[in-house]
Amino acid sequence: MSTSSHIPATPSTPRAMPPLDADERTSLESWLDFYRTTLAQKCDGLDEHQLREAAVAPSPLTLLGLIQHAAEVERNWFRRVLAQEDAPPIYAPDADVDATDGGFDLTEDITFDRALSAWHAEMDHARKNCADRALNDTSPFMGGQVTLRWIYTHMITEYARHCGHADLIRERVDGRTGV
Repeated sequence: MSTSSHIPATPSTPRAMPPLDADERTSLESWLDFYRTTLAQKCDGLDEHQLREAAVAPSPLTLLGLIQHAAEVERNWFRRVLAQEDAPPIYAPDADVDATDGGFDLTEDITFDRALSAWHAEMDHARKNCADRALNDTSPFMGGQVTLRWIYTHMITEYARHCGHADLIRERVDGRTGV
């Protein structure tokens, strides 16, 4: 992925607006980084307890769970699917890849710093796995082929949807909106 735009080390770093006149690849990478940073910013300034607060009953969805899930989907699409790597789930390493909850479940031993570190590591892998591939390059998926372009597009929609969830959770936790 582009080296000019990547996720900051801390969620409080400002996000870059995707360029308005870029080529297709730069646009896709920039929008993906924009939403990655947006999700990180939704967690900014919250303590461990607040990051574990669920949106609203009966949903168990939390900001920490969204960060964990983001790491899992990065791993799935950019390592398992795109690069065909054998990469077990992060948060349920002994589980069948297709049977995991996608990282949403919280355990006492996972802190935000640990989850953030795992997420950053997966984004680093994603960038490396994408760097030398063209948008039309394909990988086997579900009995067919999937392009890198499709994976980027899917990941942008994945993050956009979850940033909407994060908006609602953050407002529920401390009233903060926007970002």
